Amino acid sequence: MAVTSFRDAYGVLQRHAETLRNQQEPNIDDLLNIVTESVDAYKVCKERIDAVEKALAQALSTTESDIMPVFEERPFEKDDDEDLPF
Repeated sequence: MAVTSFRDAYGVLQRHAETLRNQQEPNIDDLLNIVTESVDAYKVCKERIDAVEKALAQALSTTESDIMPVFEERPFEKDDDEDLPF
């Protein structure tokens, strides 16, 4: 069964890591299945992480380009209202 969500893929990786940690002797019969499922799960996690990083980078660059012209167009001016507490 192929996993498609990050949560499921991460769960596969955690489960296999725990299985390998707790083995007293390596179970060669299950090792190929564990490695194959782990590689597939890793690929799903990597794709999701890469997509989130790309979306964040795009969102942040869009936000910066939208905000910076406002600061450049209207530089801070000295405020003559000295009675303001801030």
